[in-house]
Amino acid sequence: MRRTPITLLALAALGLAGCGYSTGDRAVSGGLIGAGTGAGVAALTGGNAGTGALIGGGVGAVGGAVTSGRDVNLGRPVWR
Repeated sequence: MRRTPITLLALAALGLAGCGYSTGDRAVSGGLIGAGTGAGVAALTGGNAGTGALIGGGVGAVGGAVTSGRDVNLGRPVWR
């Protein structure tokens, strides 16, 4: 039963990891989005928000690093 939120988190992080042009930009933005999503999901399901943020951040960073700008491009990141 605890596996479902982690699976949903991974899918959401991979889907939202498409911000930025370079691999580094995409990894950073994916990590930030994943960390926020992971903390939120963990808090809603009664888990540890810190652990959820770590897992979500890792999944999001990897998802952002392995996707290309041609897959999903949400534009220029706000820090550029």
